[in-house]
Amino acid sequence: MDRIQLIAVAVTLALFLGVFELVRRRRLMERYALLWLLSTAVLLLLAAWTGLLERVAEFAGIDVPSNALFVVGFAFVLVLLLHFSLAISRLSDETKLLAQHVARLDQELRESRRGPPALAEPPDLPEAARSSASTTNQ
Repeated sequence: MDRIQLIAVAVTLALFLGVFELVRRRRLMERYALLWLLSTAVLLLLAAWTGLLERVAEFAGIDVPSNALFVVGFAFVLVLLLHFSLAISRLSDETKLLAQHVARLDQELRESRRGPPALAEPPDLPEAARSSASTTNQ
């Protein structure tokens, strides 16, 4: 193994173990960890198995096999970014709906604390109507 291959294997192995540690500490959810583990496993396989990396580089038309490793890594990063963008969009929509629901519940709670609406006082009657109403009450 040459030095660049050793560095690539060490870095991808460290990333692989780092993802496991994050899952173990419950800092990374399993559904996201699967993507990271898959990408690091593929990169580790390509970094360790030079024959496969050379075939991938030749197939892609890349002269230097180590550059193919970086291209594959970059492709995985793009897939991860797309996945996380979709997750963020979904969570943003859910947050908006939850905020609207909480606002509606808050409004209902405030209205229920006020009690039933008070009966409105009768409108002021003109003077002639008041005098006739007072004479009929006597």
